[in-house]
Amino acid sequence: MHPHEQSAWTPPARDPAEPEEPAQVGRILRLFRPYRARLAVVGLLVGASSLVSVASPFLLKEILDTAIPQGRTGLLSLLALGMIATAVITSVFGVLQTLISTTVGQRVMHDLRTAVYAQLQRMPLAFFTRTRTGEVQSRIANDIGGMQATVTSTATSLVSNLTAVVATVVAMLALDWRLTLVSLLLLPVFVWISRRVGRERKTITTQRQKQMAVMAATVTESLSVSGILLGRTMGRADSLTTSFAEESERLVDLEVRSSMAGRWRMSTIGIVMAAMPALIYWAAGLTLQAGGPAISLGTLVAFVSLQQGLFRPAVSLLSTGVQIQTSLALFQRIFEYLDLPVDITEPEDPVRLEKIGGEVAFENVDFAYDPEATGRATLDSIDVTVPAGGSLAVVGPTGSGKSTLSYLVPRLYDVTGGRVLLDGVDVRDLDFDTLARAVGVVSQETYLFHASVADNLRFAKPDATDEEIEAAARAAQIHEHIASLPDGYDTLVGERGYRFSGGEKQRLAIARTILRDPPVLILDEATSALDTRTEHAVQQAIDALSAGRTTITIAHRLSTVRDADQIVVLEAGRIAERGTHDELLARNGRYAALVRRDARSARATKDGEGGEHAKAGAVVPQNV
Repeated sequence: MHPHEQSAWTPPARDPAEPEEPAQVGRILRLFRPYRARLAVVGLLVGASSLVSVASPFLLKEILDTAIPQGRTGLLSLLALGMIATAVITSVFGVLQTLISTTVGQRVMHDLRTAVYAQLQRMPLAFFTRTRTGEVQSRIANDIGGMQATVTSTATSLVSNLTAVVATVVAMLALDWRLTLVSLLLLPVFVWISRRVGRERKTITTQRQKQMAVMAATVTESLSVSGILLGRTMGRADSLTTSFAEESERLVDLEVRSSMAGRWRMSTIGIVMAAMPALIYWAAGLTLQAGGPAISLGTLVAFVSLQQGLFRPAVSLLSTGVQIQTSLALFQRIFEYLDLPVDITEPEDPVRLEKIGGEVAFENVDFAYDPEATGRATLDSIDVTVPAGGSLAVVGPTGSGKSTLSYLVPRLYDVTGGRVLLDGVDVRDLDFDTLARAVGVVSQETYLFHASVADNLRFAKPDATDEEIEAAARAAQIHEHIASLPDGYDTLVGERGYRFSGGEKQRLAIARTILRDPPVLILDEATSALDTRTEHAVQQAIDALSAGRTTITIAHRLSTVRDADQIVVLEAGRIAERGTHDELLARNGRYAALVRRDARSARATKDGEGGEHAKAGAVVPQNV
């Protein structure tokens, strides 16, 4: 067995209990590792800001206990200026730390988005056949977007509030340790409440993001050009609107639940913290009445000021803890994508072919999409060689494995047994750049970007000149049509190319492939959905494209493969027949039966067209 052999990719089962929170938090913290220097500056600014802000109550104590009672105007002015200076310095430090922390947060967001997008680019084709496009878009847009507040501000808020709390508590202890104990008596209860609320919101957030993904998928599918056409022609527009409204209603419920989760409990914390000054005054009064040491007015006011200063960062710290737990649900969904197994990878020491001849060989190739689920192979023991510059046609009934065979050459899938060779080298040993340069694919499903004609063609060769683009369009029999458009090559093709007909889109795809100039060409039923006249024009473009290239044609209409050097008939994933067109007709086997069926279908189509012409002629006056 070849060392590359492996089973086809299947999506991993998701365990909602994994990863464990400590490990996940550690992984989140590693995202910030490249920005350690900037975060250190933020930490210094936060620490300095906290120390400066704590100084203000001590200045106030001196004003009340010393400057005003003793009538020392100079000292009073100096202390008042000091309080103003602390406010100014704290504000400046706050702006700077916000700037740096927001920049770091946005860079982390950028890194996450790019990492997810790059990971998805590496995923096998099977992943995208099993995953709704809207789900993928939701992970990148909604999930990462939902983390923005957490990533950009939570780290700074956490450090800032934690530093402020510690500095304030130390200052409170320095003023009066007994009042400090009274102030912190309920802190453990507050922490327990916030953790409860955080877990509750995390659960709801997971459900909310799933619902947002469902809605995104619904919008992507139903509001695409194809979705609109299908909905209107089937009379399902109202039904689709009703279905969307139901999904939106579920999201409303989850949003309300997320917003209100633990709201009363967190409000209780706010009420208690706001009532703490009254508790401090009450405790100070009881201490004095019990014969304890007197507390000066300045100390008492300064302490209450510190205690009120403690209120904001303490509540913010508890809220940050809730927000972090909520964001863990979003990070978990992103990490699920980052942890998806990538089966089709470039080898550690890849082979790079500078000059590509174009010989393609299938050596005892087996392939199964999901052998455990289906219990059967899609391709079984395929052996066939296409010499450089030669042509192979693959025909057979629907589901026989024709397209699958073509997918193995550019490594859209990897074989589960045997080898696919390009110029004698296993395609799994080649670097991706060599494979991309070597193999061009023109399929029945032509994809065009919502961009200009020129931009769509340049996707194959970004540095192509206008002359090269025009030459490729001429070879593909599409230049005259493009030139006749008001904007020429600057014409927008529309969503998925809907401003062009099927034959025109196919010729644009052929021009794009001509521009790339691959030595190996795969035509996957490139003309099967076209009418006879359009097929003729597209076939001329294909003939120009195929000249001098190794060509593998997946054929539905057998008229397009008569001149192939070699024809292979697939049946249930195995080679049933092989030979030239004349050899296979003389054998009078499966290929001959397919040709006869194709001929009957062509005659029926021609008769139908003739009948339509006859009907039209019956109503046309003779003198026209």
